[in-house]
Amino acid sequence: MTPQEVLQLVREKNIAYIDCCFQEFGGPWQHCTYSAAELSEESFSHGFGFDGSVIRGWQAINESDLLLVPVAETAAIDPFRDRPTLQLICDIKDPLTKKTYSRDPRSIARKAQAYMVETGIADTALFSPEVEFFVFDRARFDQQKEKGYYEVDSVEGKWNRGSDSPVNNGYQIRGYEGYFPVSPVDSLVDLRAHMVDLLQGMGVPIECHHHEVATGGQCEIDPRHMPLLPAADAMMRVKYIVKNAAVRHGKTATFMPKPIHEDNGSGLHLHFSLKQDGESIFAGKKYAGLSQLGLWAIGGILKHAPSLMAFTNPTTNSYKRLVPGYEAPINLIYSSRNRSAAIRVPVYSTNQESKRLEIRFPDPSGNPYLAFSAIVMAALDGIQKQIDPPDPVDNDVQLMDATERHAITRTPQGLDGALTALRDDHDYLLQGEVFNKETIQHWIDYKIESEIVPLAARPHPYEYCMYYDC
Repeated sequence: MTPQEVLQLVREKNIAYIDCCFQEFGGPWQHCTYSAAELSEESFSHGFGFDGSVIRGWQAINESDLLLVPVAETAAIDPFRDRPTLQLICDIKDPLTKKTYSRDPRSIARKAQAYMVETGIADTALFSPEVEFFVFDRARFDQQKEKGYYEVDSVEGKWNRGSDSPVNNGYQIRGYEGYFPVSPVDSLVDLRAHMVDLLQGMGVPIECHHHEVATGGQCEIDPRHMPLLPAADAMMRVKYIVKNAAVRHGKTATFMPKPIHEDNGSGLHLHFSLKQDGESIFAGKKYAGLSQLGLWAIGGILKHAPSLMAFTNPTTNSYKRLVPGYEAPINLIYSSRNRSAAIRVPVYSTNQESKRLEIRFPDPSGNPYLAFSAIVMAALDGIQKQIDPPDPVDNDVQLMDATERHAITRTPQGLDGALTALRDDHDYLLQGEVFNKETIQHWIDYKIESEIVPLAARPHPYEYCMYYDC
């Protein structure tokens, strides 16, 4: 849409409100709602002023003014509001210079796209995320000085098999058997279909949806492949729709990577390709139908994976998913079919145009603008520096002898490890001024001060099990 077409839509649909959404540095979407009468053609260049000092990790109080600048092509009618409301995703700009704000994740994604084109390697980066999440019937959690607990529940949960609740229908999912069962075992198929309808109504094309491996309501919705910036926008709309649709159905949804102990966690497997003039530069006649450029892209991603994970797996909970078992991609290897590898080369099709990499270690807790941008930068670095990956590993890592297994590099064991890697390895992100040193350092400091230190300072419930009688 153009600004003029957005204004025409406002008139035709009798839109009452304009909801301006933007991505804060740390994660969740934020929004501010304006009367539709406030929207004009100038709004798409001049924007709306707001206080950037109250957004986590953004401006100091003495330089707080920022601009929300709506992006016309992101216009979509919000299906959840009682009054007709048009949702617009916004860029953040400085009110004095009119330049994009360096900590606006969306502007970083735009710079990554521009730098990719500037290199001459590719003109399009395509992403197709497999978005996994849990839908629970209820979630209770708290942390006080004298207590800390969490409790989630689902009628599908195997722990409810012996429940005398009237909603217990006996169709609980056994451990690790949640992949693809039909209803009534899959009790969420209608809810997911409703989510997909709403997403497609907001312009997010969806390929499929299904139940995932874990018991207790694990689901997956797969948007179709899109260029970097629209794909990140779509990811934010998936989160928005899933959470709100779940609440409207009396349930609750979470994109937390590992909410249930001893069961599969939620990943964000990213199907990623680079194209030039409509053709995949990853397609060739080498291993698994890859080109040399594709192999070098793998080399760059694997080399930088520990630092990449500061953006693709950016929570302390992320690393509770990345443990042995549960199909967790903890090995920094690549393979054509091995799902324990960090990067898989899908072989479903021989169509060269669809040749892509499936990057399996990310999870859905992250900021998609930062994560997708960092992946593109790592792949470009691999191609520019001709970084050869190690040999592929097609056999089951768990069946290797101890010497072979220990020779394989693994993902960091915690968020602190990924942040340390980012501190030591970030030059590839600075190319083309896509990221800058100040933004990277702020991300590291923010994560340490806001997440790692507060968690480390609090007793964990399991510590009582281990140490109460010491």
